[in-house]
Amino acid sequence: MQAIIELAGLKVRFGKQEILKDLTIGLSGRTIGLLGPNGAGKSTLIQTLLGFCPVAAGTATVLGYDIRRQTREVRALVGYMPENDSFIANMSAVSFIRMMGELSGLPADAALERAHEVLFYVGLGEARYRTLGTYSLGMKQMAKLAQALIHGPRLLILDEPTNGLDPSARRRMLRLIRDIRDAGQIHILLCSHLLRDVEETCEEVLILKEGQIVYYSDLVQEHKNNQRFVEIETSGPDRGLAEALVDLGCTCTAQGAGRLKMVVPDHFELRDIFRVAADLDLPLRRLNYRRDTLEDIFLKAMEA
Repeated sequence: MQAIIELAGLKVRFGKQEILKDLTIGLSGRTIGLLGPNGAGKSTLIQTLLGFCPVAAGTATVLGYDIRRQTREVRALVGYMPENDSFIANMSAVSFIRMMGELSGLPADAALERAHEVLFYVGLGEARYRTLGTYSLGMKQMAKLAQALIHGPRLLILDEPTNGLDPSARRRMLRLIRDIRDAGQIHILLCSHLLRDVEETCEEVLILKEGQIVYYSDLVQEHKNNQRFVEIETSGPDRGLAEALVDLGCTCTAQGAGRLKMVVPDHFELRDIFRVAADLDLPLRRLNYRRDTLEDIFLKAMEA
């Protein structure tokens, strides 16, 4: 599968400070999550892919086009929803979105038709003649998504799309992102500090720290292969509970008096824990079952 975004030794400097440090990776998922703490280089990477930051060394391609030699081709195929508002406040939404369509290369009539279509698609059809300065935060976020979609991009870059949204507006935005993903026509690069947004929408995740790649994962495969963890707390010494569970194929680690953490195999049934405990006449005070979440993965990457 051809990489949608391919980085090869990519370095970016601002003055003497190196912001992106020798990034090398190929990303080909339908939806790619970009994570990292503040100052990790996420926004710089996005701006570099769009041709706004000079490359100090290495290269990158977007949809097969070199970001330095073929910047116009890249921008023609990419829709960008920035984190910060970039509106003309006294323009109506439909006029602004139409203008953005024309700037993307659409003829005037086609741009106007598409402006109406995308505004209805994001839920702003009834408010499309209102000036953008009167929009709420949630409506402005939807308008930013509309301008990113108007020219029918092949790659949609979303920078903090749910930033500041209330719960209902956030659900609506994530539903739209999933709809775009599932339609299969557009790839998505989603930059967010909200891990749950990435976990709900993305197939791949890339984590940056201090301008370097510290973790990459195919989340679909990760969920298939993810280990199951069980934490147990007993009412006293385990009386051989750990040894009995090891015999059943579990990996056990003592966490203190009467506390065990286990990795259980796929075929293992949780009721076997209660059966073994009953055979040993050992009361269980607590049992917690879970798989690794994206938060666990992120925290481990930050500790590396």
